[in-house]
Amino acid sequence: MITKIQLETMKFYAYHGVMPQEKQVGNNFVVDLVLTAPLEKALMSDELEDTINYAAVYAVVKREMDIPSKLLEHAAGRILYALKEQFPSLTEIELKLSKLNPPFGGDVYSASILLKEKFC
Repeated sequence: MITKIQLETMKFYAYHGVMPQEKQVGNNFVVDLVLTAPLEKALMSDELEDTINYAAVYAVVKREMDIPSKLLEHAAGRILYALKEQFPSLTEIELKLSKLNPPFGGDVYSASILLKEKFC
């Protein structure tokens, strides 16, 4: 059985970007996650220790989002590897990090980076 946990539309205000105003003023960001892990035991036990603690996942994402980065790629990579370190039972992570209203000089809803990593 494949078990996936989704955390969608986690909202953060952070200071990621290469433009000076992004480092000073900041911007709104959204993180979406799909985490795959063998969680069959939790289906029967109803115990938190048999699954991935969603609040703990959020705390890892928040911690990494609080560290300014020039590139979305770098911030997303840090989140992905921090999650794998904190939750070694994860077999796959899908992550989308979006910057809302990026300063491109045009009407752009978001700029995003998508990462997907399988772990053996």
